[in-house]
Amino acid sequence: QVQLVESGGGLVQAGGSLRLSCAASRSIFSIKAMGWYRQAPGKQRELVATLTSGSTTNYADSVKGRFTISRDNAKNTVYLQMNSLKPEDTAVYYCNAVLVSGRDDYLYWGQGTQVTVSS
Repeated sequence: QVQLVESGGGLVQAGGSLRLSCAASRSIFSIKAMGWYRQAPGKQRELVATLTSGSTTNYADSVKGRFTISRDNAKNTVYLQMNSLKPEDTAVYYCNAVLVSGRDDYLYWGQGTQVTVSS
C-alpha cells in the first residue's frame, strides 16, 4: 500500500506557473507507474501525465510542451511542473500510483489539490 499527499495547488493568472508535489509514504523507486490526473467541475477525471518506473513519460495532448512530470526517488516525491497555464487547466489535480502484487495492479489516489487559473 501507499498513501499519497498532494500539495502546491493554488490560484494563478493565465500564463503563470505552478509546481505540484505528490509525497508518497513509501519508496517510489519500484512503483510501476505514477501519474497526475485532473477533474474539472462537471467533467470526468482525465489523465494529465504519467511516469513509469522505467522513466517513460506520457502526456495528454492538451498539456504537451507545457507540463513536465518528474520524480525524486530520494524524497519519495513526484512533481508536475505546469507552465503557461490556461484557464482550461483549472481543476482538482490528483496523484495516482500503480502498484503490482502478483499479477494484479492496484491503484491508489491522493486527496487532490485545487488549481485555479484566472484569465
